[in-house]
Amino acid sequence: MLNIGIVGLGEGRSTMSAALQSKKLQLKMICDANEALCKQRSKEFRFEYYTTQYEELLNNPDIDIVAVYTPDHLHAQHVSLALQHGKHVVCTKPFIDDLADAKALLKLQQETGKKVFVGQSSRFFEPYKRQRADFEKGLIGELITVESHYNADHRWFLKKKWALEKSFKWLYGGLSHPVDFIRWYLPDIEEVMGYGMISANGKKAGLKNEDTMHFIFRNKDGRIARVSGAYTGPVQPTCRESEMSCILRGTEGASQADYHELRYAITDKKGEQQLITWGDAQLNHYFRFEGQSHHAGEYQNYLEYFADSIANDAPAYPDMREGIGTVALLQAMDRSLRTRQPVGVKALLKEYGLAKLG
Repeated sequence: MLNIGIVGLGEGRSTMSAALQSKKLQLKMICDANEALCKQRSKEFRFEYYTTQYEELLNNPDIDIVAVYTPDHLHAQHVSLALQHGKHVVCTKPFIDDLADAKALLKLQQETGKKVFVGQSSRFFEPYKRQRADFEKGLIGELITVESHYNADHRWFLKKKWALEKSFKWLYGGLSHPVDFIRWYLPDIEEVMGYGMISANGKKAGLKNEDTMHFIFRNKDGRIARVSGAYTGPVQPTCRESEMSCILRGTEGASQADYHELRYAITDKKGEQQLITWGDAQLNHYFRFEGQSHHAGEYQNYLEYFADSIANDAPAYPDMREGIGTVALLQAMDRSLRTRQPVGVKALLKEYGLAKLG
C-alpha cells in the first residue's frame, strides 16, 4: 500500500474520499493554506492529520505520492517541490498554466526518476472507459473523426468575483476535458482553428473572456475533430443531450459516451446497436457528495491506476509529456481565439524550447 498526501482541499475533497476508500492507498496528511478548510475536511472525514504548511507535508518521509489540487497557477511550483523532495506526483488538470514552466519540469522529472501523472478524470469515468475498450477492440473499425462537447449552465459562476477577473478562462477550466478526448484518440494534432465570443449573459455580468467556443483540429495524418463549449446559458434536458459527450465515428461503427449520465451507446461493425447504462452501485461509486459536483469515483479509479503503475514500474498515462501536450494545444486554441487564425502546435512548442514534444 502506498501513502499519499494531498495539497489543495477544495477539489481535493474528492481525493480524500478516494484515498480513504481505496485498498491500494493510505491517506497520511492533508494540506491547505486555509486552516478553516483544513478543519472542515478533518471533521467531515474524521481525519486529523492536517497542516497549513506544504513544506511539512513534503518533509514527511512516509509519504510516497503527493496529490496536487491547488489553483492552476500554483501547479508548476507545487509539482516541482514534490519532485525535489523525492515524491511521485499526481496533478489535476490542466497540468500547468504556462508552457514556460514545462522545460524545467521535464528536466527535473528526468533527474529524479519519479513518476508524474495528470488527473484527466473523465478518462476514468465508466462510459468513457467502456468506449475506449471497445475502440481498442476494433468494434467501430478505423477511426474517422472525433466530436466532443462540454456545455453547462454555469450562470451561477458569474456571481463569483474571481470568475470576472481577466485570469479566468472557461477555455482551460471547461474545454480541457473534451480537448483531452481529442488528444486521447488523435495524439498528433498539428493545427487548430477556433472562434469564441462572450454571450449576452456574460457581457451583462462583466465576463472578460469567452464563454462560448467552437474549435476544429487537424491531425498529422489529415483526420479532423471538433470541440464545443458553452457555459452561461440553459442546457437541454439530459435525456436529450448530456452536458459532456465524446462521439467516435469509425469506418464500421460509431460510439458515444456521456457525462454525468452513466450512459453509453454503440453501433458496432456487425451493425448491432446497444444502449448501456449503469446502476446504483456505480452511481454511488462515482458520485458521493451532494448533486454531481465532485468526481470522487473517477479520482479513486485513476489514483489506483497510478498506484499500480508505481508498484509495477509501468507507464501511467496521461504522463507529464502528454499533460504538457494538452496545455500546448489549449494555448494554441487560446492564440487562435485572439488572432482568428489557424495556429500550429509544433511552432508553439518550439517557441518554448519543446520542439521534441511536437
